[in-house]
Amino acid sequence: MKEKELRLALVCYGGVSLAVYMHGITKELWRLVRASRAFHDGAAPGAGSETVYRDLLARIESGEGLRVRVLIDVIAGASAGGLNGVFLGHAISTGQSLEPLTQLWLERADVEVLLDPDARPLRWFSKLWALPFAWALARKRGGTVERTVSAETRAEVRRKLSGFVRARWFHPPFGGVTFSSLIMDAFEAMARGPVGPPLLPDRQPLDVSVTVTDFHGYNQRLRLHSPALAEEREHRLTITFTDRGMAMGRDRRHLADPAELTFAGRATASFPGAFPPFNVAEIDTVLKGRKRDWPGREAFLDRIFPATAASGSPEDLVLIDGSVLANAPFRPAIEALRNRPARREVDRRFVYLDPTANVQAPPERSREGLVRLPGFFATIFGAMSTIPREQPIRDNLELIEQRSIRIAQTRRIIEAIRGEVNMAVESAMGRRILLYRPSVARIGAWRARAHEQAARQAGFTYAGYGQLKLNLIADELASTIALLGSSDDSAARQAIRTALGAHLRALGFEEADALSGGVTSGDLVAFLRRHDLGFRIRRLRFLADRLTEIEGGDGGSDEAALQAAREAVYGSLAPFLSLQMRDHYEPPVTAAAGRFLDDPEAALDGIGAARNLEALDLETDQAIAGVLPRLAKSDRRALLLAYLGFSFYDIATLSLMRPQGAQEFHAIQVDRISPDDAGSIRAGGAVATLKGIEFNLFGAFFSRAYRENDYLWGRLHGAERMVDVLVSTVPGGLPADELAAIKHSLFRAVLDEERGRLTAIPDQIATIDAEVARLAPS
Repeated sequence: MKEKELRLALVCYGGVSLAVYMHGITKELWRLVRASRAFHDGAAPGAGSETVYRDLLARIESGEGLRVRVLIDVIAGASAGGLNGVFLGHAISTGQSLEPLTQLWLERADVEVLLDPDARPLRWFSKLWALPFAWALARKRGGTVERTVSAETRAEVRRKLSGFVRARWFHPPFGGVTFSSLIMDAFEAMARGPVGPPLLPDRQPLDVSVTVTDFHGYNQRLRLHSPALAEEREHRLTITFTDRGMAMGRDRRHLADPAELTFAGRATASFPGAFPPFNVAEIDTVLKGRKRDWPGREAFLDRIFPATAASGSPEDLVLIDGSVLANAPFRPAIEALRNRPARREVDRRFVYLDPTANVQAPPERSREGLVRLPGFFATIFGAMSTIPREQPIRDNLELIEQRSIRIAQTRRIIEAIRGEVNMAVESAMGRRILLYRPSVARIGAWRARAHEQAARQAGFTYAGYGQLKLNLIADELASTIALLGSSDDSAARQAIRTALGAHLRALGFEEADALSGGVTSGDLVAFLRRHDLGFRIRRLRFLADRLTEIEGGDGGSDEAALQAAREAVYGSLAPFLSLQMRDHYEPPVTAAAGRFLDDPEAALDGIGAARNLEALDLETDQAIAGVLPRLAKSDRRALLLAYLGFSFYDIATLSLMRPQGAQEFHAIQVDRISPDDAGSIRAGGAVATLKGIEFNLFGAFFSRAYRENDYLWGRLHGAERMVDVLVSTVPGGLPADELAAIKHSLFRAVLDEERGRLTAIPDQIATIDAEVARLAPS
């Protein structure tokens, strides 16, 4: 049975009150991942749509001979998307349920709940002078309310709109403490709900990031030719969390303290004008009111605080909505692809959630048909908020496409030279390579001999390869030194890299005779053995890819032997990956890194001793030697040749793969979830399905019926698109009529689940029910 992992990296856009719609989508994604986990564990699936997903996975396995596992291991979000992403990440890491959140979204994401207590009109005559404006907005014949709100909910919307308009002016109407309290309530509700297993395998890390905007900004130094140093103001900030794929000092996986997740969710979703700016004092107030501790407060604030910030301490940070400058946070998601393990073939997808795709009011025109220029307030609002939030993502998609092209080119090169590499390795080792039980010492000696053979055969090109590798090592060491020394300023990192380059030149590593004729000088060899972390990671990733090919072949090894090989490869890779984490290093090493510019040798010695790469090499040789006897002869030969011959492949492909660094070595495809992409039930996109797009995307805050409608369509759209994405990982897909039947079953399951809960929209449910019925297979 061929196995494949469908790995999803989610990028969640903002959308103000369409946060409720996005909750429906993320909940459906969570249900698919839960169904996949249960299917692979042999456990009973959950109810409703999870049963349909499980049946689809079983159908793909039985009919296509492909066992697919669906994972979400990267989440990046902004504003409303960031808030939903934090909730989803917490559920994936802890195994907690998203179900308790639905009722909170429906009941409490309401203008009457969100209004700051000090901003609410306490009497009917409060702001009496504002009543005419409220009446004009709410009761105008043919106006927004009459045109877009169903008759049974108009009274509710008019009442809430009147209160909103008469609330405090020239101050944010919504309360910051109120919002933070609601987010914390959500995490507490999740903790009280049912808990299952985490939704990622052990050692598979989960990375969650949200964008925020630092209102005051912080200085970033730039190195120029003239002047030598310049400064610019940076306002973008990213708050990241990772659970590293393992329990961290407790029995269960743990993404972060809910106080930290609340901090991130509140900060990223502080929509300008609606919510007040945010700082840590607000969270402190909420926690104090609940008599709750925050043990990691200082460490968290130090971690997210820019070292070059103009303000004096993390206490002074003032944060506003993350989508002001980065509404489509692809870059944090791309950066999170570093250090991804792979237990089987991987189909990597970037899935971005865009609830407002193509939602744009047509330009106003005069009687003569000419476009009217936007007014004073419309121009200011567009310049400050709407336009920056809606910038296209073409650059991000092109970056992903270029990466995938380089990976495809690398794979073609590897396939083209595999036969010659195998012959070269076998000729260098002789027939002893076919030994049934090669010793650890012999494998180590073979590995060294194969590397020497690769260097000699590379001839004059080896010097270029060696210098490229030396540059990559220097880049990685400079990043590690900056990380350990908390030097997050780009100019400081560049100064470290420049000083490190000068140190390597002083050691003679860039001299012509250091790498000539395929021979490496003794001092440089010692340096590479001590510091070339990237080579070890690339070699084990390469071995993991070769193992995936072996699993898909017919070499004769049984599943127990292949599983042992997987554990050997990925168990060996894990400690190398952990060396890129800051907390691997003891205080003396971090202190030496902080003094790098004064004493580079001490810092490098400390890092080298803490890593002890040669000891890890020996452990890797032991793991490989231990598993080889369990494999069938042809598979044993293939795995051993890949391990010993990696230097040949690295020399041929490193220049292509340099931009990826230690990132996941798989091509990426991009999929979108938006109302425009899910038209099986109803065409027309957001305008035809969603209510929250009214009132400049604040519509769902004014009516529970609006929220119920958008939540339901979120589930339906999410379900449809996830079936599309899941089926697309199957070569050739599924027949169109079968795919339509699966979607029909899924829509019916969602409607049956939600019918009893969504009591404010019986007519809409009946209409959708009839539309779904037309999709039933004949």
